[in-house]
This record gives sequence, C-alpha cells and structure tokens, in this order.
Amino acid sequence: MNKKITIAIDGFSSTGKSTIAKLIAKKYNFIYVDSGAMYRAITFFAKQNNFVGKDFLKKAELISELKNNSLSFQFNKQLGFAEMFLNGQNVEKEIRRLEVSQLVSKVAEISEVRRKLVKEQQEMGEKGGVVMDGRDIGTVVFPNADLKLFMTASADKRATRRYKELIDRGDKVSFKDVLFNVEERDRIDSTREDSPLTKAKDAIEIDNSDMGIQEQFERICTLVDRKLKEI
Repeated sequence: MNKKITIAIDGFSSTGKSTIAKLIAKKYNFIYVDSGAMYRAITFFAKQNNFVGKDFLKKAELISELKNNSLSFQFNKQLGFAEMFLNGQNVEKEIRRLEVSQLVSKVAEISEVRRKLVKEQQEMGEKGGVVMDGRDIGTVVFPNADLKLFMTASADKRATRRYKELIDRGDKVSFKDVLFNVEERDRIDSTREDSPLTKAKDAIEIDNSDMGIQEQFERICTLVDRKLKEI
C-alpha cells in the first residue's frame, strides 16, 4: 500500500506554486488541488454577473448566489492536469486572464466565500495523498498537514514570470500593470481580516527568486521523501 501524506504549499502570487505542486503530485501519484483556481472561478462568476469590478463589489448579491455555484476539477489527459469547471463549464482559460487576477483578492476577502471553498477543499483532502496550493492551506485548510511549504520571491521576479506567461499566451498586457497587480495582491492577501496570507510556524520557506524549477523540484522531493520515511 502506497504511503500517503498531505502537502500544503502556500505563498505569494506568481511564485510557481501550482507548477511545482503539479510536478510533485505527478511524481508521487497524489491528487493535485489548485485552491486558487477555485477562488478565480468564483471571481469569474462574480465578474460575469456584474457583482464585482475594479471600483465596486456587490457583496450581498454574490453571497446570495454562492449556493447555486458548483466547482469541480476534471483531469485533462492531453494537458496532464485537472482543469477548473464552474457549473459544468470549463473555465480554465478565462480564470487565468489578468482581468480576473485583478479582482480575485477582492472576492477572496469575503468570509462567506472562504468558508464555502475551505469546506470543499477539506473534503477533497480528507483521505490524504493530496498536494494543495494556495494562500491559507497550511494555516486554515490543513493545519495538520504532514509537510508545509511557503513559496516566496521578489515582486519584480514574480511579475517578470507572470508577464512572460501572459505574453506567451497572447494576452495584451503591460509589465507595469502586471507588477502593480502582483504588489496589490500581496497587500490585499497579507492584510485581509479573514485568513490572511501568513507563513505557518512549521512551514519550510523556499525563496525561488534565483532558483529554477528543477532545483526547486529536487529540493522539495528530498523533503517529501524524508517525510514519507517517517510514517
């Protein structure tokens, strides 16, 4: 019987949490859950229904509609990872756009949204064998996770990575806008009243400002292997 542990990966936006989490999940045959995609999906829904914009947030209207939204991940064999579905529709591409990124922290501040998604995330990981990344995984969702990681990097390095990703995808954005978005999300995520972004006391910090994916992957695999030997 394969050993199963729960791995929580938290950190700032654009630190490559999802990329590294997917690689780890694939290597150890664990389930990968992108908690950020869930918040992005709710934000996309709110934007589509005119509940949120750069200068407004119709909090009561969004909260009243939360119960009517279903979220699920469906594995795409061609891509090699699970995509986000909102009410039966694939919204993976839509939720990655800058206009959603600019609004997601505002929606994620709403306590009712966090309660709904945390409950669903905990249900996904109750059997173990899960790698989940986000902002409050090691502090709120899985406070007893077997391995907690906290990813960080300079804002400039993160904005450069995000800018390249968006440009390569064909989005028309400016580096200035991307950098502002990164810094603004840092501010909102770290100062919100409900489940702010903080490093869990027992989390291992990984600053990948000057670290490639392979180096990160190897370092984290060493930590995972060590943890698996302990159980």
